[in-house]
Amino acid sequence: MTLPLAGIRVADFTRVLTGPFCTMLLGDLGADVIKVEPPQGDDTRGWGPPFQTSAQGRESSYFLSVNRNKRSVVLDLKTQTGQEVAARLIAETDILVENFRPGTFDRLGFGWEALHERHPRLIYASVSGFGQDGPYRDRAGYDVIAQGMGGLMSYNGEEGRPPLRVGVAVADVFSGALLTQAILAALYQRERTGVGQRLDVNLLESVIALGSSQVSRYLAVGEVPGPIGNEHRSIVPYGTLRCGDGFINIAVGNDSLWQRFCHGLDLHDLANDGRFLTNEGRVEHRHSLEEILLVALDNFTRAEMMQRLEAAGVPCGPVNDLGEVFADPHVVARGVAVEVEHASLGMTTVTAPPWDLDGARPPVRRAPPTLGQHTSEIFEELKLGSAADS
Repeated sequence: MTLPLAGIRVADFTRVLTGPFCTMLLGDLGADVIKVEPPQGDDTRGWGPPFQTSAQGRESSYFLSVNRNKRSVVLDLKTQTGQEVAARLIAETDILVENFRPGTFDRLGFGWEALHERHPRLIYASVSGFGQDGPYRDRAGYDVIAQGMGGLMSYNGEEGRPPLRVGVAVADVFSGALLTQAILAALYQRERTGVGQRLDVNLLESVIALGSSQVSRYLAVGEVPGPIGNEHRSIVPYGTLRCGDGFINIAVGNDSLWQRFCHGLDLHDLANDGRFLTNEGRVEHRHSLEEILLVALDNFTRAEMMQRLEAAGVPCGPVNDLGEVFADPHVVARGVAVEVEHASLGMTTVTAPPWDLDGARPPVRRAPPTLGQHTSEIFEELKLGSAADS
């Protein structure tokens, strides 16, 4: 298939998760992503265990998770040679992505103003912990810090328990996705104007944006939300229910679905209980309803509940562990996990790009690269001769 970003080159000066997630998505869409790594490699190459190993090498599963569809070149930006090669690469690049602390790239001579003057079509995308200005500009940005400072941990988790971080790095991943959106918009704008833009995304504001309805409650009525577990503040029942042998999630989003839920599980008396006839009533009496359901649903297996609720037309789904996820026939049929040939590991399994484009999923064209795997290749493309002194 012809991918939409074919012919677009990305100079990827990012490491760890936020930036690499963004550039991986650009690579999935067809861009030629050149991952510029220091001699010791991206930090995540050493994050483990777990590591995947073979007779030829060892790679961190963390690194493998966000670096498909890229090429790796090793440059030491602390040396004059490394800076000169980086400048040559940037000159032949459509998009530069960096996640150094604000000001670092400027000191290396690669700040926005300098590069925009020399390369007006260049799209210059930065992601940091707190943005390019403001009192916290120079602070290091990490996912857990942003989740705490952005309020997410204050309303995540269970009532009466300590603040809880979301179990995946949502600040990093969401920031990377937002930066990808901004880059695609800037490419569209460049097609109309011929001029690149300066883009700036930060983890703190991404977490605030991720808060959505919780943030809106505070801004609208001054309510500071606390943790509520897996429940919904405005819809009941909506969340996780325990049955005899496990857990399922349900989404009873209106009063009609409530009636279907009750009758599908033979809870006919509950369907006629005046306290629960409307969503407003169910929200008001949520704790009483929870106690009733806790007892009533203990008689059902997870499979039986799923069967009954699906037959009744109630949105529901099992709470799966990852073994169950990748054994799920739908996930298998959709090709979410794919095998690809890795330079040192042999065949390895990675997740596929998360879209269908024109009816087909973009391929994993390249396995996550080994450190410096493409250095000589890229030097030849840039007509720089030997890479030995980079």
